[in-house]
Amino acid sequence: MKYYSTNHQAPEATLEQAVVKGLAPDRGLYMPERIKQLPASFYEHIQEMSFQQIACQVADAFFGEDIPADTLHRLVNDTLSFETPLVPVSEGIDSLELFHGPTSAFKDVGARFMARLLGYFTGRQGQRQVNVLVATSGDTGSAVANGFLGVEGIHVYVLYPKGLVSDIQEMQFTTLGRNITAVEVDGTFDDCQRLVKSAFMDEDLNRQLYLTSANSINVARFLPQAFYYFNAYAQWKRRAGQTAPDYGRDRLVICVPSGNFGNITAGLFAWEMGLPVKRFIAANNRNDIFLKYLQSGHYDPRPSVATLANAMDVGDPSNFARVMALYGDHATVCRHVSGAAYNDEQIAETIRQVWQQHRYLLDPHGACGYRALQEHLQPGESGIFLETAHPAKFKHTVEAIIGEPVALPERLAAFMRGQKQSVAMSADFAAFKRYLSTEAH
Repeated sequence: MKYYSTNHQAPEATLEQAVVKGLAPDRGLYMPERIKQLPASFYEHIQEMSFQQIACQVADAFFGEDIPADTLHRLVNDTLSFETPLVPVSEGIDSLELFHGPTSAFKDVGARFMARLLGYFTGRQGQRQVNVLVATSGDTGSAVANGFLGVEGIHVYVLYPKGLVSDIQEMQFTTLGRNITAVEVDGTFDDCQRLVKSAFMDEDLNRQLYLTSANSINVARFLPQAFYYFNAYAQWKRRAGQTAPDYGRDRLVICVPSGNFGNITAGLFAWEMGLPVKRFIAANNRNDIFLKYLQSGHYDPRPSVATLANAMDVGDPSNFARVMALYGDHATVCRHVSGAAYNDEQIAETIRQVWQQHRYLLDPHGACGYRALQEHLQPGESGIFLETAHPAKFKHTVEAIIGEPVALPERLAAFMRGQKQSVAMSADFAAFKRYLSTEAH
């Protein structure tokens, strides 16, 4: 399958070229030339299948033209070494828990798959060292760093905004060493993302180094996130005891806490592949650029502001370009996706109320998703929101809200016992370029 740039000013690329390069030469994001519909028989029997079996069939539709089936299925099965359970929270609202992977965040799925796919491509070619640049507002850095840890021939540079990620998030990518370098940028997430994009577009730097990205701008990062939407539907359908292949098309609403919009874009891809869903909701924090776009028809990016839901502190979501590539215009986007946005007080209130009333502990991002469903579900609809990170990753914040201690899972506690190692960096691209030119040789 070929991949085109959302800016339409670059040649089409193969899957391998799109994955290894990350960003198209015209600064656009790669999109597959077509989205394959899955057959009705898949949806009729999906409730009988395991997560891994479901994901292999979805992966075949995405990547089967370019990767041998046995290799692709091995990559998928190795990626999905954990479940993504659907858990009832309140009447008609379920949580899709995506925090059961190695770093307790939804990005474990995409990051682990991309690490394995990139390793497959670079190993097959016998290429020189590949340098992965990734900007993070929180969970991306930890998921990517742990996904790529120890992968031969690949060095990862994680750029993160100083003082704007949680302690646990920071320790998950600053304590690893080996082929992982944490770069602590004196700025915002948008500054980190700008440094990464500028590096990709710098001809001199690219002559010196082999660069790629592991942000959701990379097709190998965002597409595999579609796997767990199908798994959520399978669990929902299994619990209802339904076999009809289109069950849910007139009632199931999925709400996605959204920052850089890679996660919800993967869900929209699943929908375009035939997933029986009625509609999607994008839940924002105070960085409500997408909601403002839905309301006005004008996309007006602006500097991000810090919130309790820090992984969503994005003022110019990269994957908005992919949403527009899918749907083309404002009216069509609005028919597929609605929006909601919440401030810190509303996020805290939701965490507190859900804990007190249902004894279910939300993280700040999941709180946005739950509240959006609570406020926007219509009679007869059922909702699934994505609980994108374990609440213990925001331990101090959540404890202050509920007034009770939050237990730290051992897989997170182990990171906190490590020693932080990071490189201080200004938000100036010239300084970052000098660092890379020196360090990566």
